[in-house]
Amino acid sequence: MSDMISYKEAGVDIDAGNKFVECIKPIVKSTFNKNVIGGIGSFTGAYELPEGYKKPVILSATDGVGTKLRLAIESKKLDTVGIDLVAMCVNDLICNFATPMVFLDYYATGKLDIDSSLEIMKGIAQGCVQAETALIGGETAEMPGMYHGDDFDLAGFAVGIAEKDEIDRNAKIKTGDVLIALPSSGIHSNGYSLVRKICFDKLNMRFDEPFGEKTLIETLLEPTRIYVKTFKLLKQSINALAHITGGGIVENLPRVLPLGMQARIYKNSIKRLPVFDFLSKYVSEEEMNRTFNMGVGMILVANPLNVDTILAQTDGYIIGEISGGERKALMI
Repeated sequence: MSDMISYKEAGVDIDAGNKFVECIKPIVKSTFNKNVIGGIGSFTGAYELPEGYKKPVILSATDGVGTKLRLAIESKKLDTVGIDLVAMCVNDLICNFATPMVFLDYYATGKLDIDSSLEIMKGIAQGCVQAETALIGGETAEMPGMYHGDDFDLAGFAVGIAEKDEIDRNAKIKTGDVLIALPSSGIHSNGYSLVRKICFDKLNMRFDEPFGEKTLIETLLEPTRIYVKTFKLLKQSINALAHITGGGIVENLPRVLPLGMQARIYKNSIKRLPVFDFLSKYVSEEEMNRTFNMGVGMILVANPLNVDTILAQTDGYIIGEISGGERKALMI
């Protein structure tokens, strides 16, 4: 029987996988609320729908972290990308007025390292806590031959609930509405192929070199801001929201506009973060505006009567208005 080959010899350690599941149970349970049914270890995750909805509709969103993961892998700083993963999904849900309920993750790696994997899972759980969302399931896949060395990939899936008549925000938007920017925490999770090209291929920068009050890698891996609590607080005062991701303001804001209306953005009012001032030395203004969020993570569209209420309860600021015209975001 000496020629028999085990699964572990093929590169997959079932015992390590089982140990990992045991280790993450308390981390996952920290995200649970009263609507979670059962625990970890079943074939599915169960969640009881919240009460109080007249015509409840389920909405879903899925995303990953992109090449920001490459920086996390190479720097061995793995505690924040899980937050990014949650943020990219739940920030999309609230743009359709869906309150996030549950989150599931998919984590694939060449070889399961429990310590590194726990750092990633802690980040995912932290993101779920920030989003007031239950982490009810996930999948960890050890796939030698597909991933090599320390490489791994992350994907996420979020489910939210909304009133059917609140999903379509187009009819709520009127000319004269005000555009309010909620600041981003940094680059968030888009444009990192360009960032890596500039910082490391062109400039040969080091992860540990100072960048403002932080190191470069701390600045680049600053996790994506989660706006769920702000949405819940201001839901009744907002006509629409636009999550500013890949494509920047110019491509994401028009997605919420009805035909015959345009967004006029006062570009000099945007509070750009230092990292974008730095990158703009090597990238044209047009390319910057259609690649990065430029310091704006979410844009709220609001009736002028609600602006003072919103500004008083957030760190937002006015960056433009809605007018008649071709459906687009016009930087003026």
